[in-house]
Amino acid sequence: MTQPTPPTPAATDAECVALTRSLRRRGTAVLSVFAVVWAFAGASGLASSGAALAVQIASVPVTAVALHLAYRKGAAPSPRLVSLPANWARSVGIVNVVELAAVFAVIAGSNASGHPAVIPPAIALVVGLHFVPLARLYDQWQYKGTAALLSGVAVLGFALLAAGLSDGSVRAVVGLASAATLWVSAYHVAVRG
Repeated sequence: MTQPTPPTPAATDAECVALTRSLRRRGTAVLSVFAVVWAFAGASGLASSGAALAVQIASVPVTAVALHLAYRKGAAPSPRLVSLPANWARSVGIVNVVELAAVFAVIAGSNASGHPAVIPPAIALVVGLHFVPLARLYDQWQYKGTAALLSGVAVLGFALLAAGLSDGSVRAVVGLASAATLWVSAYHVAVRG
């Protein structure tokens, strides 16, 4: 996917509106896709295969509605235009590369140490923390809430592991709560901008 070009200082209002709409749509799509990934991960921890299948099936229309809201032709423009910092696209790329490296490090370290159960909450924490700089880089204050909620989900996951909950149960709680957090964020970005 190509990066939208940031408006120049002399950009027209139409260019700023187009960039804001593009970022809003792209944000909704990315949040929704990763929500589905978390939903499937959470479903894999459910004891009932019927419940797991229901979660997987339900994730499709929940995502489709979010995407429809973001991409509908009659969507009102965002109530405000984003104000992006200099070199924001490059900085976003760096944040995402660091996040991806941290996710791989979590997986490798957890598996190598014989503690694969910590992978879901640790990844939720990495993903949550990566929203802190993204809030500023995309000028989306609601990403701070996404960061806080995902970090809280991670803490809950670690607490449940410490309390002796099964690996599958922790995966279900962390996965489904992370999916719900990302879908709420996607809907907010799609509707409110």
